[in-house]
Amino acid sequence: MYTIQANAKGTRTIEVSDNNLDTIEKYALFRHLIDSTGIVDEDVLDKLKLNIRSLIAAQVEDSKELLDLCIDVIYHNNMKAFGLQQLIRLYLDRLSKREEE
Repeated sequence: MYTIQANAKGTRTIEVSDNNLDTIEKYALFRHLIDSTGIVDEDVLDKLKLNIRSLIAAQVEDSKELLDLCIDVIYHNNMKAFGLQQLIRLYLDRLSKREEE
């Protein structure tokens, strides 16, 4: 279990599990999410939410993983652009550690 900071002051946090990060990797949710400016803002968060919604709607099979990710992280009350930026950093750090092993 990981804890990411959800705001700049550090007063709000979000718990992220390994299963949440695995789901992000499985569905490649961060691929082509951020445009060429590299700025993570509320529009990027909205785009991610829409992408996940369309994946859930299009799936014939069980989408429990995506629903859990939505409930635990993406639609968390504290999730804003800053939190998404921290989630992306956590995901990238985890990927780089896996590659080193």
